[in-house]
Amino acid sequence: MILLLTCAAITIATFLFWEFVAWFTHKYVMHGFLWVWHKSHHTVHDHALEKNDWFAVVFSLPSIGLFYYGSVVSYNPYLIAVALGILCYGVFYMVFHDVIVHQRIKWRPVRQSNYLKRMIHAHYIHHSKHTKEGCEAFGFLYAPKKYAAKSFRFKSKRQETQ
Repeated sequence: MILLLTCAAITIATFLFWEFVAWFTHKYVMHGFLWVWHKSHHTVHDHALEKNDWFAVVFSLPSIGLFYYGSVVSYNPYLIAVALGILCYGVFYMVFHDVIVHQRIKWRPVRQSNYLKRMIHAHYIHHSKHTKEGCEAFGFLYAPKKYAAKSFRFKSKRQETQ
């Protein structure tokens, strides 16, 4: 039971830490030296894929490596818990960012909480700039309350969200 609770705590802590990793990487790497990939995400287009999608591949590698090492090479439930936390963050990111915000798949939740509206509005603010500099709101699953919209409207077309 203690092992299960410890692994659950590690998974949750990793998930929460990964929001910081994503924020830091988004601000200093994507809007820094790898703008050459990320620029495609701030450019209006109608392609199904963009260079920015390589970040999903790169971010999945630690999870894949930890799952492999912690289960095949040398069984370690703590490493598997870390891998699971990264995987869970990636799933939440994909659903929130790619599906709900950018409408890469046309779906929106029926119930739209103030939290969800604030997160989407913050991301819309981020995408109001199509340049490397001058952007704000680099988080994916957390945005300060200052990003709460007075009036909020979902953008229905993918191109509107870029």
